[in-house]
Amino acid sequence: MTAAQIRHAIDPATAKTLDTEGLRSHFHVGGLFQPGDIKLVYSHYDRLLLGSVVPADGPLILDNVPETGTPSVLDRREMGVLNLGEAADVTVGGETHNVGRGEVLYIGKGQGAITFNVPGRFYVLSAPAHETHPNKLIRLEDAKRVELGSPETANERVILQFLHPEVCQSCQLLMGITQFSPGSVWNTMPAHLHDRRMEAYLYFDLPNDQRVFHFMGRPEETRHLVMANEEAVISPPWSIHSGAGTGSYTFCWAMAGDNVDFTDMDMVPMEDLR
Repeated sequence: MTAAQIRHAIDPATAKTLDTEGLRSHFHVGGLFQPGDIKLVYSHYDRLLLGSVVPADGPLILDNVPETGTPSVLDRREMGVLNLGEAADVTVGGETHNVGRGEVLYIGKGQGAITFNVPGRFYVLSAPAHETHPNKLIRLEDAKRVELGSPETANERVILQFLHPEVCQSCQLLMGITQFSPGSVWNTMPAHLHDRRMEAYLYFDLPNDQRVFHFMGRPEETRHLVMANEEAVISPPWSIHSGAGTGSYTFCWAMAGDNVDFTDMDMVPMEDLR
C-alpha cells in the first residue's frame, strides 16, 4: 500500500488571500525523488495523481493507493511514466519495457501493479480513465516536435509531445516536455488559461543554485512560486501557468480534464496581466 498526500481544490478568491506559505501548501510539491521510496500527491483538481518512484536497493511496486478507492491504482486510471534517470525496466501487464532517459511509457487502464527497477528515476502522472488504450513506450524520436518562440523574446523552445493524439492514444491525460535554446528562459509567455483542464509542471535539469519563478493566479491577480530542481507545481484550471528561470532548465507538463486538444487554450493579452 502506498498512501498519497491529498491537496484539496480551492477557488481563485481564496487563493489570492494566501501568503507565500499558504500558496506553497496548496500548489507547490517538494520532497520528490527520494531514493528507495515512492512519493505521491493526490490533487482534487481533475483527480490528478502525481509523484516519483526511485528504486534504490531493488525494485519498487506501485499497486494499491488508498486515495483512489480501488484495489489497484490502475483499476480506473491511466498513467504516464517519465524516466529522469538511466535506462531502466518497468514491468506492467505482463510486459517489460526498457525506458530510457527522457522517454515516456503510457500505461492504460486496468493493467494492475507496476514494477519499477533500478537505476530508473521515475516521474509518474495518473488521471481517471473511462476507456482503455494499449500500453506504449514513446521514444524521444517518436515524440511530436513543435518549435516555438524566438531569441528576441527569450522563449525559443522545443515542445516534445508524448501523450498526444498524434503520438499515443490516451483517455484524458496529455504529457510532454519542453526544452529551451541557450539564453531562453520563459516557458510560456504570453500566458494562457484552459478552464476545461488542470495542469501540472515538474521543473528539472535546473542547477541546484538556480531557481524558476512560476507565475500563477488569475490574469488580473497574479502570484508566484519559487521552484527548485525536481519540484512540481499544481496548476488549477482558473490559473495562468508561466515561468522564467535564472538558469537553464527543462520541464514536464501534463494536463487532465475535458479533452485531449493541446491547442484548447484561452490566450491572455499581455496588457491584461497584473
